[in-house]
Amino acid sequence: MTWVPGQGQDDILTPEALSFFVELQREFNPRRLELLRERKIRQQAIDRGELPQFLPETRRVRESDWRVDPVPADLQDRRVEITGPVDRKMVINALNSGARCYMADFEDSHAPTRDATLDGQINVRDAVRGAIEFVSAEGKRYKLNERVATLLVRPRGWHLPEKHLRVDGEPVSASLFDFAMYFFHNARYRLERGSGIYLYLPKLQHHLEARLWNDVFVKAQELLGIPQGTVKATVLIEHVLAAFQMEEILYELRHHSAGLNCGRWDYIFSYIKTFANHPEFILPDRAQVTMTAPFMRAYALACIQACHKRGAFAMGGMAAYIPVKTDPAANEKALAKVREDKHREATDGHDGTWVAHPGLVQIATEEFDKVLGERPNQIDRRGEDIDVTAEQLLEAPKGTITEEGLRYNIRVGIQYLEAWRGGLGCVPLYNLMEDAATAEISRTQVWQWVHHARGILEDGRKVTLTMVRELIGQELERIRGERGDERFERGHFRTATQLFDELVASEVLEEFLTLKAYQLLD
Repeated sequence: MTWVPGQGQDDILTPEALSFFVELQREFNPRRLELLRERKIRQQAIDRGELPQFLPETRRVRESDWRVDPVPADLQDRRVEITGPVDRKMVINALNSGARCYMADFEDSHAPTRDATLDGQINVRDAVRGAIEFVSAEGKRYKLNERVATLLVRPRGWHLPEKHLRVDGEPVSASLFDFAMYFFHNARYRLERGSGIYLYLPKLQHHLEARLWNDVFVKAQELLGIPQGTVKATVLIEHVLAAFQMEEILYELRHHSAGLNCGRWDYIFSYIKTFANHPEFILPDRAQVTMTAPFMRAYALACIQACHKRGAFAMGGMAAYIPVKTDPAANEKALAKVREDKHREATDGHDGTWVAHPGLVQIATEEFDKVLGERPNQIDRRGEDIDVTAEQLLEAPKGTITEEGLRYNIRVGIQYLEAWRGGLGCVPLYNLMEDAATAEISRTQVWQWVHHARGILEDGRKVTLTMVRELIGQELERIRGERGDERFERGHFRTATQLFDELVASEVLEEFLTLKAYQLLD
């Protein structure tokens, strides 16, 4: 086994930790690769016109009586969770934010350079022990408050490799690496203090992928002599195919489950990607595809029903707004939208929700307090009146494609790729926190509009590659004006623009921009 191209941080890459990881890698990576091959087979069937349905072979799971195991006390109240990358200052601010939980993210808001990934492991390890501090270049000191949020960690998805590490000459699973390092260094410490290893699992498409995670948890706990059930994992329902298997996913993880989450931005991205060959599923402007769109509303309600039927948490989606300090009117409008969104989630029956910025914690908390009161959650609200059909989960939203929507996607897509190339996995743009999921929507929408006859602007013009390239030039000038010449020239805009153009021009829609962009990182 080699760590490429350098030694890495010795505190994380100890011989014992690496040996633990290698055992997981050798046992479970072959199954991971087989599951990824099965994804391609399912996609080929959809491309041929076989639309998703509820699985007849798992009907027994959906119709039998079972519930997930309970979670420890420090994970019972999750009414507001803040998410963000694993850089040291962010970890401290998120834990101090007033949110009930903080999800430290090694996935969509993390650009996985070698150093950033290892430093992130050090940061969460220090946070677990309450020993994390940070001093800025200006001399400002950051340290933890007496009361902090409960920590959850999101490893990378099954589809991602860790290119800096090889075992038996082959790249390893980024998922297994992120999990193994966090679990090895922190499981016993968390357990001794009445807590557990709490995770978010991203990008699952099938219940057998959840079964693989469960088997990893069982093996990891056996290897370290940790009681079974110490791991509690919340699965992000971020893929339209997973929405047809929510109860099955809970069942596979029932001894290690902490519920499901509506990963709304990735879900929209998955809808575009899954039905890329079907023009009848074309989406309007990103801003028009809200949680009140019929297929998104059906998905959220189905999540609540599946979770509460099985005694599990049903977590709401991300509010990506960032407070607008320079424009009080715009700020008030944005916060009103956040309040409306969180009010809907709480009254629908969600047990908690996500925010991307500490400035939104109070608003989200207020809306859930109104519904929950002193109760930690509303799992007892069964949602037996909800009956979501396959047709409702697939219903394409109505709306328009506008030139401004096209321009916005271009601006966001290029700027996100530029930030990624510079080592940032999330970046504030136009009063929203953009991460890989939202950038995926931007670039796949442009691809969809270019490659389908229905990609027509509301003024009647067809979106073409020539049009997109012309607008790219104009939007780059706008970005230059917003950034200033020096910052623009110092950036990675040439590389980002080239990659965005390749992604849009490709005859076949690339599965994940992060796979292609990963090759640009150190």
